[in-house]
Amino acid sequence: MITLLRVIEGLALLTLGRKLFWLFVAAIGFEVGALLATRLMPQQSDMVVLIIALAFGLVGALLAISLQSVIVGVVGFIAGGVVAVGIMDQFIANNNVFTLAAFVLGGIVGAALFAYLFDFAIMALSSLAGAITLTNIFVPPGTIAIVVIIILFIIGMAIQSGWIWYQQRRTV
Repeated sequence: MITLLRVIEGLALLTLGRKLFWLFVAAIGFEVGALLATRLMPQQSDMVVLIIALAFGLVGALLAISLQSVIVGVVGFIAGGVVAVGIMDQFIANNNVFTLAAFVLGGIVGAALFAYLFDFAIMALSSLAGAITLTNIFVPPGTIAIVVIIILFIIGMAIQSGWIWYQQRRTV
């Protein structure tokens, strides 16, 4: 069940992150909830992890809808942190010190990107988060996984850029 939800989440992030900001925030919340539940409570059942992840996702969606201008920096920080941890996991086994450092550094970069380049940042981070989510499900860590992440990232950016181009043509 969790795998199916993560596949749907990965595809939605990859293709619709910029189009549906609240969905992007909900998906990032879901990822944070799943990450925290599996790292802090490794013995918990999949159902407990799913409930925690869904709760984080729901809170994220509600915050995105009601406080969009305030939440942009927070989401940038969290999305950047999640992406950094996902990339780190391709190179280093689970280590809480490295995980925290990667999350904080990625978060700072993500918040800065969101503050200065909102549209591009949300496209890039949602495409990257979707690519990492899908790759983590289907491809074991290593060099091939990095190549798959890059390919999926490019596909996601192309699709989301296409959405923007299509919307601009429709309004002209």
